[in-house]
Amino acid sequence: MKKLPRKHNSNSDTLHRRPPRFSRELAILYEDDAVVAVNKPAGLLAVPAPGSDAPSALSLLLQDLKPRRQRALVVHRIDRFASGVLLFAKTMRDREALIRQFLAHTPVRQYLAVVRGNLAAKEGTLVHHFRKEGMHQKVSTERDSKAARAELTYSVERSLRAASLLRVQLLTGLQNQIRVQFAALGHPIIGDRKYSSDEASEHRIARVALHAASLEFIHPRSRETVSLECDVPSDFRSLLQALSPPSTRGKR
Repeated sequence: MKKLPRKHNSNSDTLHRRPPRFSRELAILYEDDAVVAVNKPAGLLAVPAPGSDAPSALSLLLQDLKPRRQRALVVHRIDRFASGVLLFAKTMRDREALIRQFLAHTPVRQYLAVVRGNLAAKEGTLVHHFRKEGMHQKVSTERDSKAARAELTYSVERSLRAASLLRVQLLTGLQNQIRVQFAALGHPIIGDRKYSSDEASEHRIARVALHAASLEFIHPRSRETVSLECDVPSDFRSLLQALSPPSTRGKR
């Protein structure tokens, strides 16, 4: 899987791309009058949790946009303990156009993940069926009428000490999908205590080693392709450094 090209429309005042800036804990990766994409830090909710006043990417963004009389509307979500690209719309019409894309699974969503062990195949496709039970996804079968199909592709970016750095592309978008599928494969994501109890002893990273690295979608107004990339945060880099063989430490 190749890195996505960077494309955007820079000829329209309406779609003018503003330079990166910060909204409290949120780095703004891209913004115009229709959409805004942020770099969500790990641990921050994407949207408010019912009955909780804990901050979320949505609530922080709403505070930032309120003085300009603009809104932020949810388009998709990423896990609380994952970091990376998160997209919002500013109007209901733009949101509906983007939602149609996500329902059709046409946006290109790529993640970086550090999993336990070294995979036998350097690239592949995983297909499972999930049934949601409470806050967990349980692997089920295709015959289960209440199960949803989960599919992704992956390639090994780097082999580490008893671990692997993967680039994962979602072909569907179920809750906790990447985490559940690699746990089912016997290669849980490092730090994922929810789907692998053995990860409770992990001390080199305090969260799931999963990062939404890039997102490509069609702009709801211009119909131009927008491609966004987001560098991994410092805790993710530190984990990679700790797991790298001595001869490769310090290399990127």
